[in-house]
Amino acid sequence: MTELGSQAFRQADDRYVAACHAELAAAAVSKALRGVKAINLSGVEAGAAETASPTFEWVDPGTLLIDEGYQRNLSERSIKLVRKICARWDWRRFKPPVCARTERGLEVIDGQHTAIAACSHPMVTTIPVMVVEAASRSERAHSFIGHNRDRLNITPMQMHYAAAAAGDEDALTIDQVCARAGVRVLRAQPGNGVWAIGDTVAVRAIGALINRRGAMRARMVLEALVKGRAQPLTAGQIKAVETLLHDEEYREDIDAEGVANAMLALGEAAEQEAAVFAATHKTPLWKALAIVLYRKGKRRGRRAG
Repeated sequence: MTELGSQAFRQADDRYVAACHAELAAAAVSKALRGVKAINLSGVEAGAAETASPTFEWVDPGTLLIDEGYQRNLSERSIKLVRKICARWDWRRFKPPVCARTERGLEVIDGQHTAIAACSHPMVTTIPVMVVEAASRSERAHSFIGHNRDRLNITPMQMHYAAAAAGDEDALTIDQVCARAGVRVLRAQPGNGVWAIGDTVAVRAIGALINRRGAMRARMVLEALVKGRAQPLTAGQIKAVETLLHDEEYREDIDAEGVANAMLALGEAAEQEAAVFAATHKTPLWKALAIVLYRKGKRRGRRAG
């Protein structure tokens, strides 16, 4: 076979191999694809939509609004995410923000980072948004919760603020108890690491405390911690003081004033002593803290701890 004939044979062979590969790839894609089919909903009652179907609009992202009453403020992590979205802008990965029409304009319910990234991107002038019906602020806050309840990047504090804005009774009770006790639930941990007396991010612990003890007794626990100058007010402290003030083992021997005085007297040493006690006696840190405070603040003439 001549050199020219050998070259033609190799080219034909390469084309054949390429055709085989393409055929195999097409077959693989065909096997991987499946149609969307309904599943059996036995035992499940399908929900009925309470509003009209959504519509889609192309809008200038700079005209969109964000309600800071229940939406997150931009943290350093948020800014990094926005910059990342801009750097990797790809319409194939774009998810239209969900918005609701208000008297002031279109308000973003979900997708504020996408909207801010689009607004920041020098080559993006308009984006598609999905517009849903949510006339009241409460409805919009409820929608926000629905979008974000199972997302790991939504903190309990952010969910609490959204629930309060939506009129959730449990969230409003937490706010009322905290306000009367002098406790402030922050949206996030302070960036500079400086906490004021009564500041907390332990909103779940406070909610659980109220569920177990009721609003009035929960307030007693929180007030004792504020008077003891807790900064921040932690879940462990809440559990420890709840135990001292409301459990039969301790409540006859120590009151809220005794707890506050013990905290003031010990200061940072309370947590340090509790850590040592917990490690030595293999007990939870909150329980160790309760014991440390009890020994310092119990009424004189009562039984020893």
